[in-house]
Amino acid sequence: MQTLYSPNTLIIYLTSRDFNLIARMLEDYILQAFLPQINYLLYHRDSEVDNPSIPFEFNEANKKRIEALLKIYPEGHKRGAMIPLLDLAQRQHGWLPISAMHKVAEILNVPRMRVYEVATFYTMFNRRPMGKYHVQICTCTPCWLRDSDSIVEAVTKATNCKVGEMSADKLFTVSEVECLGACANAPMFQVNDDYYNYNEDLTPETATTIINALKKGERPPPGPQNSPRFAADPASGLTSLTSPPPGPGFGVRSDL
Repeated sequence: MQTLYSPNTLIIYLTSRDFNLIARMLEDYILQAFLPQINYLLYHRDSEVDNPSIPFEFNEANKKRIEALLKIYPEGHKRGAMIPLLDLAQRQHGWLPISAMHKVAEILNVPRMRVYEVATFYTMFNRRPMGKYHVQICTCTPCWLRDSDSIVEAVTKATNCKVGEMSADKLFTVSEVECLGACANAPMFQVNDDYYNYNEDLTPETATTIINALKKGERPPPGPQNSPRFAADPASGLTSLTSPPPGPGFGVRSDL
């Protein structure tokens, strides 16, 4: 880089190397400053806990599962088992390190890049160490309209964990996610990947209560947390189907 200066003019000449360096610095700054939650989704950086030199091997139980899975797919289409195999690796390890991706590529006999493409596309694959409880807070439109921002604030405060990060005690990882299919019960969050662990009709107080119960090793009851309704019944009570349905022949002419 060269700089020419005069009283009224400042001219900076940049080489292609300078441009590349500046672009890399800007990329890192933007990702770290504005996109901390998805930073890890965009690219891989070797670390002490995630690098190709750390060996990964499926345990014996999962090897049997892999053998059964591969039999489902005909020859020439074994790569169709990629997502199930990545899921097995994540369930065994707790998250999905790059060495596990390499093992899957080896088993399926595909280039590693093909596994990277899948693992980085689906957010269900966690490519960083995760806490024991993965609290996934829906911030999609229906939940946002029902003040999901207050749930995010309550959960991050109760877990002492920022969104996209893991708590110091390794108990919690907090994420903001898109629609989890419980819009009628907004706002809500999900714990881990068990659909049973949907906690709905949340308030900041009930969200904090759930987090405190998880800290004690308890399993809070799923479903609506601040409403007497069952499942997705109207919050104000039933407005239809309030009586037993009529029996066969109702409304049919007697001469027919």
